[in-house]
Amino acid sequence: MNSNRSSQLLLITVLSVFLCLHSTASATGLPTAIDGQPLPSLAPMLERSMPAIVNISTSTNIEIRENPLMQDPFFRQFFQVPDMPRHQQRNSLGSGVIIDSHQGLVLTNNHVIAKADKIKVTLQDGRQLAAQLVGADAEADVAVIKIPAENLTQIPIADSSRLRVGDFVVAIGNPFGLGQTVTSGIVSALGRSGLGIEGYEDFIQTDASINPGNSGGALVNLRGELVGMNTAILAPSGGNVGIGFAIPTNMAMTIKESLVKHGEVKRGLLGVTTQDLTPELMAAFNMNNKQGAAISRIESNSPAEKAGLQAGDVIITANGQAIKDSHDIRNLVGLLQVGDDVDIEYIRGNEKRTVTATISKPEQIQLAGDKLHRTLKGTLLSATQKDQIEGVVFNNIKANSYAARVGLQAGDVIVSANRYRIHNLDELKQAINPNGPLLINIQRGQEGLFVVLQ
Repeated sequence: MNSNRSSQLLLITVLSVFLCLHSTASATGLPTAIDGQPLPSLAPMLERSMPAIVNISTSTNIEIRENPLMQDPFFRQFFQVPDMPRHQQRNSLGSGVIIDSHQGLVLTNNHVIAKADKIKVTLQDGRQLAAQLVGADAEADVAVIKIPAENLTQIPIADSSRLRVGDFVVAIGNPFGLGQTVTSGIVSALGRSGLGIEGYEDFIQTDASINPGNSGGALVNLRGELVGMNTAILAPSGGNVGIGFAIPTNMAMTIKESLVKHGEVKRGLLGVTTQDLTPELMAAFNMNNKQGAAISRIESNSPAEKAGLQAGDVIITANGQAIKDSHDIRNLVGLLQVGDDVDIEYIRGNEKRTVTATISKPEQIQLAGDKLHRTLKGTLLSATQKDQIEGVVFNNIKANSYAARVGLQAGDVIVSANRYRIHNLDELKQAINPNGPLLINIQRGQEGLFVVLQ
């Protein structure tokens, strides 16, 4: 019995080895066509698209902070401390997409080029070109840079609103500085928000491999059209796990128009604080709608108040787009400019209503005392409810301003001032002591920090 069993196992092993060898031999002679039709390949599409994808390298000079004792020449001489460089150069790598070959415009992520002193673009044909910053928006993580417009190839732009879950997509970029690399996958989900990655989020989720260095690169459909800009990955272990995120082209190109025209995004204000609908809220409002954004607060003298909106109203559409939650209305308003109209459909009680509001400029806070006025000069603030945190948000911080030098960033939310919890601009003004420093507690994504403004 054991002998027969051993013989059977040996026969199975021999057959397995034979089949593997036969399979390997057959693979070397795979046909290039079946029934006269060539085998499917992404190569022709990639040959058209890849010249429009560029590698971006940046260098930034960083001042090294020293202990004050190290700046004392007597201390250094006594302890024979050698002179050390006070500046260090930091380099980073990323990707970009040529969207206008006539003007030499390249679309990329803000975090790829942020604070860079020098930006260098490498084309597929090996040319290395110096680039200049046209404009950047940290809140949406979109930037536009410009290179000499000589023999460039631009990528066609698709309507990202026509994407469907399950569509095949291809990611092209420069992961880990290896050079142009192509990965493929599908659209895993659409409209991802609330991730805390950016201030304005409406991501395409894909399982096409995206890794460090892919940021700013292209996500294209099978026609070679740009549908998104690769931006971030969810990587608990530090590597790709098949969950990547791209900014849809419709969002990126809207921001690009403002950056090219103004060098920045001049976001306007609607003046509402909203929250997501919960089963408890739907029951309290006696609503059947499972989607919408409930208005919890209206800023005084804001476009929303002037249009007649009230706390308790539930926004269900804006400019014809369905509003699923508070992130949707925030994203939509964030893409509008000052002076734009927004048509809002909302529910009040059991009645559907419509209204048109005109987006206004966020208030620039006027502080008592010249000292504090100089401190926050160049900042635009407004009440907000960002990621369910109510406070006052920095909509804009001008470069080289005092606020920028102390480390404040656009999108930071002030949740307390001089140890008083604040929810709006009026409460912030009341908490300020014009004769002393201003201690503010900042919420930045999932982090909190205190900043003292002198």
